[in-house]
Parts: sequence; structure tokens; C-alpha cells
Amino acid sequence: MVAVLGVGLVVAVVQWLLVHWWLLVLVAVAAAGGGAVWWQQRVQRQRWEAVRAQGLRYQLAQLDALDHAAFEHAVRDLMARDGCRDAVRTGGRGDRGADVIATDPAGRRWVIQCKHRRDGLAGSAIGTPDLQRLNGTARPVHKADVVVMLTNGRFTRDARPFSNDTQIHLVDRDVLARWAAGPWPLWDLLHKIPPPRRPQR
Repeated sequence: MVAVLGVGLVVAVVQWLLVHWWLLVLVAVAAAGGGAVWWQQRVQRQRWEAVRAQGLRYQLAQLDALDHAAFEHAVRDLMARDGCRDAVRTGGRGDRGADVIATDPAGRRWVIQCKHRRDGLAGSAIGTPDLQRLNGTARPVHKADVVVMLTNGRFTRDARPFSNDTQIHLVDRDVLARWAAGPWPLWDLLHKIPPPRRPQR
């Protein structure tokens, strides 16, 4: 009995739709229009995001005011601004020395450890113990082509000789200021960067 009623209901609905076929056309047109509007908004959002990313700039005062996690996100966003489409913030417990990992347009893999100092230059300096830990994981674990220790503060005197010996690039407050506020990618501000792995697009 229930099956018969169900079949009868389906038949009635089909017959009604056949008589009122224009309603189906209206629904289809509305759905197509809504889909077109959604797609247009999505494309526009992507364009706005691209423009925003290309124009991303930070002043040192802004970076000083961030907490450590937000500082790592800012560094990731700057790498993305410069063309590293896969830039990711990996910092946190168990990061094994890598706070930001990215591949530049030349195919080089960057491993960056970020050291944020709330007091900027007045904060504690980064020395060889931090560089030693980074050196122990950046290439063996993270397969880095370019290893960077980056801070909004300063480095100790013995940090630079050690960084030269281990080919770790130091980004201090001055270099960070030029990178964050200017139009140059980080690799244009550092010396002895490895050669490209692939032609730049």
C-alpha cells in the first residue's frame, strides 16, 4: 500500500513538473547565475590576495610588537610575497630547528629559524649554541639548500665566524628591516647563496 502511494506521488510530481516546466528552467537559470557570481567573487578574492601579498611590507616597530608565533608567520608571508608559493610556518614544539620552510623560484629549499626579541637590539644576543642546533638539523633533517638564522635583534661576536664556517646566513635587524620594508627578496640581500636549481620564471 505504501509503495503504491509512493509511486502515485512520484507520478503526480512528474506530471506537475511537465505542466510547469518553466519552473525548472527558472531554477536552472538561478543556479547558474548564483554559481557564476560565486566563481567571480572567488577569482576576485584571489586577485586581491595576490595584490595584498605583493605589496606586503613591515616596519621594524611592527615586527617588534609581534609575539614569537606571529613573527614566524610574518617571515613566512614575506617569503610567499617574494615568490615562495609553498612557504609554510613549521615553528612550535618538535620543529627540529625549522620555523619557516620555503622553496624559492630558483628551486632552492630555505630553512629559516626565527629568533624574536621583544626588546629588539636590547634583547639577548643570539650566539653559537643556537647556530649549532640549527646546523645539526637544517641540512640533514630538513634538506636545506639555504640555512638562515633570522632575528629582529642581534648576534654575538662569535656567531659570525661560526656562521661563515657552517654556511649559515645571518639575518640581523638591519637586513631584516631592508627585506621587510623594501621590494627585494631575501636572496638578493645575502651573499654566497647557492646557484639556482632551476631557471627562474
